[in-house]
Amino acid sequence: MFKNIVLAYDGSEYSQKALQRAKAIAERFEATLWLVHVFRNPSDLLGYTDFEKLFAKRKSAAQAVLDDARQELGRTTFTVQEKLQDGLETESILKVAENCKADLIVMGTRGLGTVKGLLVGSVSRKVIHLAECPVMVVH
Repeated sequence: MFKNIVLAYDGSEYSQKALQRAKAIAERFEATLWLVHVFRNPSDLLGYTDFEKLFAKRKSAAQAVLDDARQELGRTTFTVQEKLQDGLETESILKVAENCKADLIVMGTRGLGTVKGLLVGSVSRKVIHLAECPVMVVH
């Protein structure tokens, strides 16, 4: 039923729960799991002398988040593909889902954003409304 599953992962408590759910589904269906982490490109600082350093620092921190997720997955019986994206979260997640022909997107209800207490975070809400495949939001 599922061949390609996109997991949007930001290291938050809810994305860790989503990781476990996505792992179980990928194991059951022998699907490819596309592990996606999006970091913000400091494009507003483009042209400043420290832009390259800041970009490299953000990219390195983002790669560490992906590495943690990979470690959390442990040994798997299914294929895992990593996608480190810079840009806007919703658009980046949807782009990966489209490119890999995702059958399912799995993500946490809320991420590491600044607004707490919402049942569903803004990125989750946007992905639910714009995705062309089913979206599983894990609480």
